[in-house]
Amino acid sequence: MRAARQAALSGTVLLTLACSPAAPTVPPPPVTTSSPAPANFASVPWEGGPAYYAAFGKAAEAGWTDPSFFPIGVWFESVLEPKDTELDKAAGINTYFELTSNSSLPLVREAGMHAFPSGPNDSAGPETVGWTLTDEPDMWAGPGHGAWTGNAPGKGEVCVGEPCGYTVMKTLADKLPPDDGRLRYANFGKGVMFWETDEQAGTFVNDYTTATSADLYWYTDPNICTSPSEGPAIGVAPEQCRVAANYGRVVDRMRSLDLADGKLQPIYALIENGHPFTEADAPTITGDQLAGAVFNSLIHEARGIIYFNHNFGGECVSQHVLRDACGAAIRPAVTEVNRRVTELAPVLNTQSLVHLFSPNLDTMFKRHNGSTYIFAMPKRGTAPGPQALALPAGLTGEAKVLFEDRSVPVVNGTITDTFAAEHSYHVYVLPG
Repeated sequence: MRAARQAALSGTVLLTLACSPAAPTVPPPPVTTSSPAPANFASVPWEGGPAYYAAFGKAAEAGWTDPSFFPIGVWFESVLEPKDTELDKAAGINTYFELTSNSSLPLVREAGMHAFPSGPNDSAGPETVGWTLTDEPDMWAGPGHGAWTGNAPGKGEVCVGEPCGYTVMKTLADKLPPDDGRLRYANFGKGVMFWETDEQAGTFVNDYTTATSADLYWYTDPNICTSPSEGPAIGVAPEQCRVAANYGRVVDRMRSLDLADGKLQPIYALIENGHPFTEADAPTITGDQLAGAVFNSLIHEARGIIYFNHNFGGECVSQHVLRDACGAAIRPAVTEVNRRVTELAPVLNTQSLVHLFSPNLDTMFKRHNGSTYIFAMPKRGTAPGPQALALPAGLTGEAKVLFEDRSVPVVNGTITDTFAAEHSYHVYVLPG
């Protein structure tokens, strides 16, 4: 359980969760749509993209309604001096999701960055666009309305008599200042993903937050591929476990739960950038795997990316992978993928359209400024190699492949391209 592991990050951080956050008194806006989709194409349900944040004054004032902005965050960092934000910005980070209790929100503000600290916090200003309620209460408190002792995991008894995760969420939410124009965010884990019924998990996802995420670390978790109650329980065979496509499955699960009440919220993807488990023989994510995990999450409609920035084991233990020597190998890949995501923000911030390009590929279809964008990568179980994408009628000529300095021809309404590995992705752009 990562919530328990995080107790090692800061002696006070988990205690702040026990005396933090407040109710999502600003109701999430209703499902909205963009301009009418082209004829014959259905639209993928969404919360409204950047327009969603217009209902939250602090986020709107901070520029989150700008279509050129896309949240790229880091989880549970510390900001103690200007150099901290300088290094994070250089890696493409613009938002802090949770911060250590000794962090300086004024330094975040001065850097022009954004934050979701636990709260309330008297130092909060325009940088604080939302509050973090807590992390993984579905795991350490469970689905239920039992009494909560106020303890965080590892600090003693948590629930009295029965699971109390819903009580934890409501208690923390009720401590926040009401109607303050800030989002209410929480991250969930294996309870929502594996262990709970849709009804139980849906209460966590729908009743307390206005932005949310869940984390499963498919590339690095030592148990997820073999434990009967984890990957295999949802049909993920061990040989298809450590693949980028499973990160999109997390977003799909969260979206399916979120859709249940008809009030949609942004779902962010949480991805490891190192060795987030204490077991020395657990895998460490590579740069190519990380990039694949990010783009598969985006293809499955993630509205932001958050990096889990800690090595709890492996050859180089660190709480600051994007800043120190422990991140030397992964940092260039993180920086480059963040650059690409930022460049694509105006496209990512449009509503996706429905079209089956290939049964073997995970794809996303968007139109922006007179161009068609197709994001594609292998589905779980698809072997590396050439794949054909059947295009919507009327698209001809050549498809430019972004970030690869090449194009592929459209032949009889189809483009054929090679996906060299399970984590390979391509972004195609065509006129029309």
